[in-house]
Amino acid sequence: MIAPTPPPSMRERTRRAVHAEITAAAMALFAEKGFDATTIDQIAEAAGISRRSFFHYFGNKEDVVIGDMVALGEQLRTVLESLPRSLSAWDALRATLATLQGPDHSPHSELTVAQLYFDAPSLRARHLEKHLRWQELFSPDIERRLGPRSDDGEGPDPRARAVIAASLAALDTAIDAWRESGGTADAAALYDEAVAAIRS
Repeated sequence: MIAPTPPPSMRERTRRAVHAEITAAAMALFAEKGFDATTIDQIAEAAGISRRSFFHYFGNKEDVVIGDMVALGEQLRTVLESLPRSLSAWDALRATLATLQGPDHSPHSELTVAQLYFDAPSLRARHLEKHLRWQELFSPDIERRLGPRSDDGEGPDPRARAVIAASLAALDTAIDAWRESGGTADAAALYDEAVAAIRS
């Protein structure tokens, strides 16, 4: 029998609450002023904290939108590695990326975030950095799913990173198309369509 997960401590609950309050204040300012025009000082003031306190929770204002990209990437790697070996590399990546949309997701907030990515060059650059990190994390599992190279080539195997990069590009393309639809399109169907085009 699996032991139940202990509830978070009071300190952790407090930290999560403050984190959520800062995020909400920041997102409201981003929606009002735009991402680039909003300063950390304005976010701190709106959240009722000091600038120094802001940096206890976030490394920079991009992290408010993107989150802890390393921790998220490691969580996704755990999901990927837990999937049956019978799944192909493409199907395993699809199942893994689908977990990015949690059960408590808000289409409205996700649409706001998608618009921020589209409008802010600094966020797009940080987003690319996240994808490069995820390629590193996912590559060992995807290499195993792809199997040996048919030509017995020596040196680094480019296939895994190419498949991961293509899957992430399909995800970005699908999200952008979903944003353009005002959130009315089926994002998963758009992703599948993009991947089908890549693989055709």
